[in-house]
Amino acid sequence: MRGDLTQGPITRTLLLFALPMMLGNLLQQLYNVADTLIVGRFLGATALAAVGSAFTLMTFLTSILLGLSMGCGAIFSICQGAGDQERLRSSVFSSFVLVAAVTLALNLLVFGCIDSILRLLQVPDGAYILMRRYLWVIFWGLPAVFLYNYFASLLRAVGNSLVPLLFLGTCAVLNVLLDLLFVLGFAWEVAGAAGATVLSQYLSGIGIALYTLFRFPELRPQRQHCRLRPAQLGEIARFSLLTCLQQSVMNFGILMVQGLINSFGTTVMAAFAAAVKIDSFAYMPVQDFGNAFSTFVAQNYGAKQGGRIQKGIRSAVFTVFLFCLVISLVVVCLARPLLLLFVQPHETQVLVIGVEYLRIVGAFYWGIGCLFLLYGLYRAVARPGMSLVLTIISLGTRVLLAYTLSASPAIGTRGIWWAVPIGWILADLTGFFYCLLHRKTLFTGLDNS
Repeated sequence: MRGDLTQGPITRTLLLFALPMMLGNLLQQLYNVADTLIVGRFLGATALAAVGSAFTLMTFLTSILLGLSMGCGAIFSICQGAGDQERLRSSVFSSFVLVAAVTLALNLLVFGCIDSILRLLQVPDGAYILMRRYLWVIFWGLPAVFLYNYFASLLRAVGNSLVPLLFLGTCAVLNVLLDLLFVLGFAWEVAGAAGATVLSQYLSGIGIALYTLFRFPELRPQRQHCRLRPAQLGEIARFSLLTCLQQSVMNFGILMVQGLINSFGTTVMAAFAAAVKIDSFAYMPVQDFGNAFSTFVAQNYGAKQGGRIQKGIRSAVFTVFLFCLVISLVVVCLARPLLLLFVQPHETQVLVIGVEYLRIVGAFYWGIGCLFLLYGLYRAVARPGMSLVLTIISLGTRVLLAYTLSASPAIGTRGIWWAVPIGWILADLTGFFYCLLHRKTLFTGLDNS
């Protein structure tokens, strides 16, 4: 199944392509959410704090590989839209070598610096050993994260968003079953939760790689494509490294905020760990819609259909606003019941802090929704540097305000929560004004009819 996003009704085409991506990423969140839910319910608040903080670190590391894969995916989509199969196959080989090399270097780095990383994050003594034990196992899954995200990006670039969902769905179910077996059955505690995640990741990563190579021979590089050409590597690096940097800066800022949160103790850590899971589930669909929108724009950019791109922008903005209004209402009104999925009812202080976070941040999901569309747009029209600028504005504001406001005893952790939507809104305004000022040059050489 391959989809052509350069034809057909825009809104329907976007939604049908985005839906498997949304469901797939929601399932991917189950990898860590299953760990968090089972650990929080059966091993207590300290273990929850350790696994929750580890999730923030793993999100940062994963974002490096995801960003590289997304940048490569933009090139694949442009080649697909232009109908250039030779360039597509050659790009597949070169980009695979590049991302695999980065994955190997990253894996060696995190194993060698694990204690330095934990000290940098200001992990309290009570959670230090548990978090280290969890991370030592979870780091072995980074190659699997690379395989899944790379081949999922390749399939989505040629219009197939269903197969990544199927692999992810199977492995998400397996992860939950293994969590229960390793944590409750074998009493392996946090190491068991990590092991369940890693085994599931390898199944999805190796599975989707083999499926893509054997099911789509037209995407498989031949001997003549297996050469590293400097010009092509430069193009891939320009797209993928800037997208990687954008994703990394975004999650590094979150990691810095995690360090600040850790300094407030395990109660705040546990509340944030639970609340951010709900947060991730809430706006994950618009993040994936933004990625689907990016593929849509990139294919039409390759096909030189500027008019269709501009109609797609209007459709995407309306769709995201509508979804975010609904999900904000759900999260704000049901904050406490949602937190009770992760937290025991007697942990009242954890619940109070978590509810405060969700009601402040949850009211502004439209801000992050629009930001994901802007990231996707600029990545697809060969302006990945602008996505990086927006990320720096969003996260820079968040980090600066979080540290500044939380230093006041009268504001405390509430300042960390308010810094999130303020950063989103400032980045949105910058992205929209840039688009208005440069709308003619953004689509230069395209058919704008």
